[in-house]
Amino acid sequence: MDGLKLFALFILIVAFIFVFKSIKVVPQQHAWVVERLGKFHAALAPGLNIVIPFIDRVAYKHSLKEIPLDVPSQVCITRDNTQLQVDGILYFQVTDPMRASYGSSNYIVAITQLAQTTLRSVIGKLELDKTFEERDFINHSVVTAIDESAANWGVKVLRYEIKDLTPPKEILHAMQAQITAEREKRALIAASEGRKQEQINIATGEREAQIARSEGEKQAIINRAQGDAASVQTIAAATAEAIERIAHAIQSPGGMDAVNLKVAEKYVEAFSGLAKTGNTLIVPANLSDISGLIASAMTTVKATQKT
Repeated sequence: MDGLKLFALFILIVAFIFVFKSIKVVPQQHAWVVERLGKFHAALAPGLNIVIPFIDRVAYKHSLKEIPLDVPSQVCITRDNTQLQVDGILYFQVTDPMRASYGSSNYIVAITQLAQTTLRSVIGKLELDKTFEERDFINHSVVTAIDESAANWGVKVLRYEIKDLTPPKEILHAMQAQITAEREKRALIAASEGRKQEQINIATGEREAQIARSEGEKQAIINRAQGDAASVQTIAAATAEAIERIAHAIQSPGGMDAVNLKVAEKYVEAFSGLAKTGNTLIVPANLSDISGLIASAMTTVKATQKT
């Protein structure tokens, strides 16, 4: 009885081990490569899988996620013989577990070496200044060149990014001096443009001021001419009105006597003024000339009145 129990226990343990060995649970985004008697049999998908213990074995385990791979820094020589220290990062993904297992002994090392050689080749075709401007072109060229070869390794290269481009210190100093000179040049150009614009603004302001002054002087002349014309018209109107009033006064009773008296006063004032201007006293040769002058003036007034 004891022997049977031990045998049964042994059978149970063997069965447990057999079942344990035959069940394989593959995580999500992973692929396991199974070999049967040393030969590729299948790639296990995520989930529960059944294999034959002691005949099938899991030879390789691959992650199907996107994997970042740091490409070691290296020295590259540009077209104009300038050394550059370049390092980057490569992103790839396993797409064929079987080829990833048997296409290369180490696809990660193969991708890294190919990325470095391709990068040196691409940068060798560019001048120093272009390497800083053509990063996208460099990245695309590296991805294209690696992806063609990596297809045989069951790997898909997604993208490559340059992390840093470091030229020698001498080149850095020269580039910094060039940038400084360029900025100083821009500053001088900006200052000269500012002075130019200032001179233009001053000239424009002076021209507008002169135009405004000339317009003001023109308007002042026009205003003075209009004022003089209005003054002349006013004086003429006043003179005409005075003459009209004098004529009206002459026609009124006693008007002629007043005119005779006024003419006589003016005659006497005129002779008085002539006497004061010199040392000689002027006396009319004939005192009857006063009455004759008055009579002559009255004749003129009457003639004017008739007309």
